[in-house]
Amino acid sequence: MARKINRRFWFQLHGWFSLPVWVVFSFVCLTGTISVLSHEITWLVNANARAENPDQLPAKPIGEIIKAVEEANPAAQVGWVMTLEPYLVYAVKFTDADKPSATAYVNQYTGEVQEVFQGLTFIGFMRALHGWLLFPWHHNFSVGYYLVSAMAIVMLGALITGLVVYKKFWRAFFRPQVRVTKGKRIFLQDIHRFSGVWSMWFLLVISVTGLWYLTQAILWHNDVEIEPHAPLLTNDTLPSYQQNAPEFTFNVDQAIQIAQQTYGDFSPKFVMLPEHNRDTYKLVGSGDFIFFDEYSYRLSINPWQGNVEASQAPADMNALQTLTHIADPLHYGTIGGLWTKVIWFVFGLILSGMSIVGFLIWRLRLVAVKKEKQDDMVTRTQEAN
Repeated sequence: MARKINRRFWFQLHGWFSLPVWVVFSFVCLTGTISVLSHEITWLVNANARAENPDQLPAKPIGEIIKAVEEANPAAQVGWVMTLEPYLVYAVKFTDADKPSATAYVNQYTGEVQEVFQGLTFIGFMRALHGWLLFPWHHNFSVGYYLVSAMAIVMLGALITGLVVYKKFWRAFFRPQVRVTKGKRIFLQDIHRFSGVWSMWFLLVISVTGLWYLTQAILWHNDVEIEPHAPLLTNDTLPSYQQNAPEFTFNVDQAIQIAQQTYGDFSPKFVMLPEHNRDTYKLVGSGDFIFFDEYSYRLSINPWQGNVEASQAPADMNALQTLTHIADPLHYGTIGGLWTKVIWFVFGLILSGMSIVGFLIWRLRLVAVKKEKQDDMVTRTQEAN
């Protein structure tokens, strides 16, 4: 009897971890799954985002990409350039007289400006929808970010309680059982269990990285600085003549060359231009560290003297910085390129389906219990009469 009660308790606890927030949980899982392949979906549905290169030309320097945008928009002030996969164009952010915030898609092989638009890209929209449900940010925190990252607790709780409820779960690896002739409830239970056992590794990875995002949100909210801000230049590093806003001594392409001389494996992914005379080129990129994200290298290059004012690489990161830069590749499956992203996408679909199937199982169980009570009440009434 005690064993039966104990099993019932764990099943109910598993249900409470899974069901009260199943709508939010399913939505977060589904948007995360789409986000994994957001770059590929962008390539598929938007021809202007494709970096066609029939003549097999090398990628142009970023300076030429910026010049192409400025020629197409003479009054434009370019803020930054983002590089994506080789089959996607460069994204150039700029402002203009009639465009307070615009993005240009520039083919890095031909230099052609293929599209100019205002607003979020599909990639940015999906990341924002999945990351913080488009809730507004108040200085250094977002309620949506807390809500999404707290789903990691739900997922980890569902994983642990599910393994307790499912006795000898490892049998599903060697003797999978999906009974299709035992009724809807038995069929859904078998699908749920089978999917859960084969997705354990995925659930664990997503849960652990989600817990880090929750920790990161708490640190941000309490003004704990994980990565230092880029320094401002001191007056003694500036040229003595500053009337008429002189051109910088070093251009963006030279700054990238300096970064690559500093780190031989550096590949720029995000390049921000100086906003004023005391600002620096901010170069962010990736290297040969497979488990680190594409923004693990950071350099601030003095546009007047060409020296590195600040730098960061995986080799000299502290514990918090390391966690920050390994979480995304594990969470979104980018560690092995397209192949691992496809694997994460498939298991993301399985996880989204599991949450819905779990709800259906719970609902069928409640209907069955309610029917049993009604039948028991009818039987007692008949016996009393």
